[in-house]
Amino acid sequence: MLVCQQDLNEVITAFVQDKTTIERGLFDEELVPEELTQVRMGKIIKDKYPELDDHDQEAVRQHAVAALNLTQKAKETLLSGAQPEDSANTALIDGVRKFAMDVRELDIDLIDRINPFGEAYSILAKTMSEESLKQVAAIITAKKVSMSPDEARDLAKRALKFKQERGRLPSLTSQDAWERRMAEGVAYLARMKAEASNV
Repeated sequence: MLVCQQDLNEVITAFVQDKTTIERGLFDEELVPEELTQVRMGKIIKDKYPELDDHDQEAVRQHAVAALNLTQKAKETLLSGAQPEDSANTALIDGVRKFAMDVRELDIDLIDRINPFGEAYSILAKTMSEESLKQVAAIITAKKVSMSPDEARDLAKRALKFKQERGRLPSLTSQDAWERRMAEGVAYLARMKAEASNV
């Protein structure tokens, strides 16, 4: 089976519209990019092309990741403003050409190590306030917290003491690991309460 450009566009679209992929790619500071480029993209391709053997699915995955990163790098070049005014109209094409040459020389393992959402985060950082970005990151971080309800209650009690002492609740985006952990306990309990009210 030959995967045409339209099919490849559909694969990339499914990847960039996957909620978990976006959240992790944009806001998970501990993300290993291969989790997205190999695992998440691989799952999307297996679901879309179950009739292909493993080798062909891997070839489609590599092609999709390379195309995604090629586009990202070309946009990065375009947005960097490094082009003189008279070549601004061809900047995207020039960027694609430059990185197309580079991609042919790259090992797929190197391409897999690029977070495909890195440029998107840069754009968000320019268009959203720092506080808004922190709030979104905190919400997403709270979703991935794993702990027992008892541990969460203990952490929430400590968070209340923290609030009494400092006049604010602990932050999920704090540089201090202990403050983050207390905030995770509060977020876990809030999520449990929200889930219970939805039942």
